[in-house]
Amino acid sequence: MKTTVTDFFKAKEKGEKLTVLTAYDYSIAKLMDESSIDSILVGDSLGMVCLGYENTLSVTMEDMIHHSKAVVRGAKNTMVVVDMPFMSYQVSTESAVVNAGRIIKETGATAVKLEGGAEMVDTIKAIVRAQIPVMGHLGLTPQSVNVMGGFKVQGKTEEAAKKLIEDAKKLEEAGVFSIVLECVPAKLAELISKEISVPTIGIGSGNGCDGQVLVYHDMLDMFSGFKPKFVKTFANIGEQIKEGFEKYVEEVKSGSFPAEEHTFKINDEVLEKLY
Repeated sequence: MKTTVTDFFKAKEKGEKLTVLTAYDYSIAKLMDESSIDSILVGDSLGMVCLGYENTLSVTMEDMIHHSKAVVRGAKNTMVVVDMPFMSYQVSTESAVVNAGRIIKETGATAVKLEGGAEMVDTIKAIVRAQIPVMGHLGLTPQSVNVMGGFKVQGKTEEAAKKLIEDAKKLEEAGVFSIVLECVPAKLAELISKEISVPTIGIGSGNGCDGQVLVYHDMLDMFSGFKPKFVKTFANIGEQIKEGFEKYVEEVKSGSFPAEEHTFKINDEVLEKLY
């Protein structure tokens, strides 16, 4: 049975932690689908780890749809959530609903995710009214990196902490089925998680959240750029990949690959007729 948004609520009620990872292509999504991951997020982080951008702002609707189609094809049992890219939902409520609908219709994903607090309530309500599940995102919201002045921990002052709590409650009232809390102090994230009935998915926000999400390139040490403090390396795949590439180059140049067992045969009589 494919994971649903209802399963997210059931998990919170039972006190079961939710597991979410990003994916951007068919092969990785298929591996995750076979690994009992609760949900796959096609994050706009693909702009940085797949397309080489400095941030997520350049990612387009076409980028998200293209990658999400591939992920959905690989995820037979895992719920897929797709990030709405920068400026696909901020301009107007109407355009937000249209773009959210396009993502669901063209990719086959289950839900969309968008960033922002109280200012996004009307937009979220409209998308939910259109029967599209929405995952919220509070704290460090990468699409607001220019306003925030960089990638910084959020909610450290009394005023900022109160706003995060209020925003979480407003998103809950607006109808989100879960909320990502990114780079929020652990104790504050735990407090928010207890204050609302929808599951919180933490990234850099401690163990008090109802679940966790990581960019898979980070947790497998496949991205040579900046590595956030909150990332744990679960497998050093990046180094293994480089070693594989280097061994391939060495064997091709030395002539040891391809060996006889990697080649196909032709009857000598056929060859003789070619001369």
